Amino acid sequence: MMEEERPWFSSYPKEVPRHLDYPAVPLTGFLAKAAAECPDRVATIFFGGKLTYRRLETHVRRFAAGLQQLGVKPGDRVAVMLPNCPQAVIAYLAVLTAGAVVVQTNPMYKERELRHQLADSGATQMVALDLVYPRVAAVTSDTRLQHTVVTGIQDFLPVPLRWLYPLKQRLEKKRPAVDYGPRVHRFLDVLAGGGAAGQEVSTGPGDLALLQYTGGTTGVSKGVMLTHANLVANVSQIAQWMYGFKAGTPRILAALPLFHSYGLTACMNFSLHAAGTLILTPKFDVEEVLKLIQRHRPTVFPGAPTMYVALNHHPRVKEYDLSSIETCISGGAALPVEVQETFERLTGGKLVEGYGLTEASPVTHCTPLWGKRKNGSIGVPWPDTDCRIVDGSGVDVAPGEIGELLIKGPQVMRGYWNHPEETAATLKDGWLYTGDLARMDEDGFFYIVGRKKEMIIAGGFNIYPRDVEEVLFEHPAIAEASVIGVPDPYRGETVKAYIVLKQGASLTAEEVDRFCRERLAAYKVPRIVEFRTSLPKSMVGKVLRRELLEEEAARLETSGPGEGG
Repeated sequence: MMEEERPWFSSYPKEVPRHLDYPAVPLTGFLAKAAAECPDRVATIFFGGKLTYRRLETHVRRFAAGLQQLGVKPGDRVAVMLPNCPQAVIAYLAVLTAGAVVVQTNPMYKERELRHQLADSGATQMVALDLVYPRVAAVTSDTRLQHTVVTGIQDFLPVPLRWLYPLKQRLEKKRPAVDYGPRVHRFLDVLAGGGAAGQEVSTGPGDLALLQYTGGTTGVSKGVMLTHANLVANVSQIAQWMYGFKAGTPRILAALPLFHSYGLTACMNFSLHAAGTLILTPKFDVEEVLKLIQRHRPTVFPGAPTMYVALNHHPRVKEYDLSSIETCISGGAALPVEVQETFERLTGGKLVEGYGLTEASPVTHCTPLWGKRKNGSIGVPWPDTDCRIVDGSGVDVAPGEIGELLIKGPQVMRGYWNHPEETAATLKDGWLYTGDLARMDEDGFFYIVGRKKEMIIAGGFNIYPRDVEEVLFEHPAIAEASVIGVPDPYRGETVKAYIVLKQGASLTAEEVDRFCRERLAAYKVPRIVEFRTSLPKSMVGKVLRRELLEEEAARLETSGPGEGG
């Protein structure tokens, strides 16, 4: 489609150029630039403790040197399993500085999930939170891990809080008594031991930077290969869209997890690109976030609808000064109009809906922050992002018709790690087949209407039915199980499990919950359980998940949302 024929250009925000010039640098080039131009600017804030860009760059270089002393070489995969804290930022940038590849790992992963990701990526080193180290230790023998670096939240707390934190942990008996072996190292020791200059590594834009795991088109967890050029392009796009035409330096509240592709780009990478200040919180706690906004005055707050819902409904929200908020992009699930309008009234800022997927680094569309916007729309494509909507034969459909959304742009992945067949099925002739069903209206605004993938998005997290079903099938009382996503007013979607018991067996929803929580990250655990005598199946015995979805939709139309048991 020629440029002048693209219908979304009529709605394109005038403040954003349609094409951008992307710097031919690795992602770490943004840190070097910020440290050179504004060394005394605050780069991160964590529980009141601050790191300047000068100090951050020093830590990154020293930790990169320390990793090299542990044997990290260019191209090696290094897993980072940390919540939002300064160590997560330092480790991420240090791995890239050493020329290695970051494998982002969710700290909530249980042993089975962690084992698969470490084994599949071939990670040889890992940086992990001390509280999750027992899980790492339990799977190490099944992986290629040679060294693990552990750190605690207290390592980068301000001194008064540093003294209180270990005491609190002991009182609550949360800190595990772990006998660290010779191949396990303390983060601060590695940092201190990296005093000597590390080996200089030449990293180019086309080099692999990140393996971000996702389910792809089959639900089997695969590593999305993102290059430095992919990440630089997407953060350049988001920076231009959110802040590129405004004066001043952004202050970004990182309540989204940095181990998630959305939080990584919209919070950490964006802050580095803009030489902004990143306000870190280890987890989303609505009371803490309200306090952070009032105390540290962030101007940018990327999030998921569940976050904005929680803030809107907090009983004392009007007691806090939220007027610093200027721009917010909501992703991960549909943004209800009521949530959007309430949040904008409370803050005076702009909250708009966007769209993306891990395979695109991840953001591709967004509603303009100023000017025309449409309820239920994900907006228009970002600069240099081409889109098509095609039918089952790959033919473009007319505006208003539904088809699969295809994307082409500089942020699109190289492919899936160790999965050439899946790569070939997802990337065709330069187009990324998203698996999402969409339509485009006459003004060029796009709408997601469904998913070809059977992925569930709950609170911004991707959940694949197969992952949950495999765990359910491990229970000795369960004969059959199927999992779907059902509408949830808070999380966007939640997990519902349909279970058929073995003859003579008994089981309760509470027992299912306990069983799953021992084997799955909390956000994957079914919140609704329905016991049945049978499941709908095709003639060849395949469970017809679509029929369950249709039944659920019909039930909601007649009775409204409720819980099974």
